[in-house]
Amino acid sequence: MAMNPSRFDLASLRLFVFAADAGSLTAGAERYGISLAAASKRIAELEARVGSALLLRSKQGVTPTPAGHTLKRHAIELVARLEQMAVAMADFQRGAHGHLRLWANTSAFAGFLPEVLAAYSTAYPHIKLDLEDMLSDVTARAVATGVVELGIMGENTPAEDLETLVCDVDDLVLLIHPGHTLAGKGTVSFAHAIEYDFVALGRTTSLTRQIHAAAEAAGRSLKVRVQVRSFDAMSRMVATGLGIAILPSAGALPHASALGLEILHLEGPWTKRRLLLAMRDRQSLSGPARAFVTLVENRMAAHAAN
Repeated sequence: MAMNPSRFDLASLRLFVFAADAGSLTAGAERYGISLAAASKRIAELEARVGSALLLRSKQGVTPTPAGHTLKRHAIELVARLEQMAVAMADFQRGAHGHLRLWANTSAFAGFLPEVLAAYSTAYPHIKLDLEDMLSDVTARAVATGVVELGIMGENTPAEDLETLVCDVDDLVLLIHPGHTLAGKGTVSFAHAIEYDFVALGRTTSLTRQIHAAAEAAGRSLKVRVQVRSFDAMSRMVATGLGIAILPSAGALPHASALGLEILHLEGPWTKRRLLLAMRDRQSLSGPARAFVTLVENRMAAHAAN
């Protein structure tokens, strides 16, 4: 006997996705903005409607059952479609012709993204932009769960269930104070640079993970003296002499010019910084999102031809 779709309420489905994604009913409740008791009641009612357990509870949190995995996959699709519908209707009321919701990491915002967004806005002036600067891991989860259609993240970010394409390639460079021991060398090996104190973004950022991985591959450890949250803050710390920093060249150039810092080229095969544009399924993207993907693809093709 087929199950009546009207027995499912969207609020409980959204809560279920949040809890399953976080691996915690408490975290899911907090994200949804309700009490743990109310969340437990909603999940219990959802399980009763389905007629099967959806989450396995333990001291470590919750994990989806086989039925839960199936429900999660369909719930994500449903919630994402409804988000797009709600946004489209809100745009219609405002007289806008579409909505592009995009999350991206610091490297993208400090590098190629502003120029691409400017071109996009020129080509589609009536499309509303909704942008967030987010960690790569957070962005990947947001795309996977349908919170946003598109996300830009570091290449080293887990994205097994997402469709991705390379949207930018930049060189990682070393930013130093002009009075530093390495000043004037032009090019320096990572093995040499790693002898000094570093200024870095937080450990969870894809860029810092990439640098730590390179250090570990060389049998060394990165000596991080200061951790900050932006390229601007990194550059200002370098300007005070607190350490050296590794940044994508597009992010380093404006700060070096403004603060009188020196940029050195880094030697090593890992010093290419690739960013990925991620989506759940290109075929299901909204018109504004598809247009952005096409613009990014055309930009990469033009760069490859040069």
